[in-house]
Amino acid sequence: MFPIIPANSAAASAGNQEGIFGFGNEDGGYSDITNKVSNTGVVASDVAGVGTARVNLTATEYGGDKGIFGFGEPGPTAVTNKVSNTGVVASDTAGVGTVRWSPAACEYGEDKGIVGFGYGAGESSYSSITNLISNAGVVASDQAATTGTARYSVVACEYGEDKGIFGLGVIVSKVSMTNLVSNTGVVASDTAGVATARQNAAACSFGGDKGIFGFGNSGSSCDITNLVSNAGVVASDVTGVGTIRRAPAACEYGGDKGIFGFGNPVSSSVCSITNLVSDAGVVASDQAATTGTGRAYLAACSFN
Repeated sequence: MFPIIPANSAAASAGNQEGIFGFGNEDGGYSDITNKVSNTGVVASDVAGVGTARVNLTATEYGGDKGIFGFGEPGPTAVTNKVSNTGVVASDTAGVGTVRWSPAACEYGEDKGIVGFGYGAGESSYSSITNLISNAGVVASDQAATTGTARYSVVACEYGEDKGIFGLGVIVSKVSMTNLVSNTGVVASDTAGVATARQNAAACSFGGDKGIFGFGNSGSSCDITNLVSNAGVVASDVTGVGTIRRAPAACEYGGDKGIFGFGNPVSSSVCSITNLVSDAGVVASDQAATTGTGRAYLAACSFN
């Protein structure tokens, strides 16, 4: 006998199955390379990019099964590149938001995205500007500055299935504050942080409704992680198990798991090391270096 499903009910989102790392800084300069992540967390070899090579950009999923890379430098720029539900990265789309580098982005409302914060073109031009991304991947013009403290080198991830969170960053010094994003894309005022203040970290969702901040520069490179509950509460530091590094990227894969990858470790300028995150938020030890080109200051998002 088939189960009776109440009218207007919906199963919790299973999340996206695959991910993609893209762009960043190689030893030889800016890159537009991308690397897909399978639904088992395997990172594929390089795919030559079609977008403008750049660093300090951001990425988020949108539309339930697609993604978008955007902003960054040189420039700074507001250029974006859409990612199809098969992981194909499109050529540049001219940006409509304020140009900036080191913003962050995440999904909200289950099928839309938001880009927020960053560093603009002028001296000390820290930003709290946000730009909403529709479920068709259209980036809207600037929203009025949020009530959050302007800063750059922030991280962001989804939590609670339809909400988001921005956290960490730099003003003059490193900070640990967070700002919650409602399911309509409204960014809340600052919440005092309990995580170690740092920049050049990464974040992703896991477990269907939770998130994780990881790695970064707290004054020196680190492997600290902080779990984000399904209510948007950031937990205190957990000492990491992966290679200490700054400027990696992270995304969801397999519907309920996450992956941190690449970055700038203490021992070398760039790497292609990855660390899987279980559906309970446990970060695994280093996987063998991928076949992807090592780089840092890249971005990642999920798709499919």
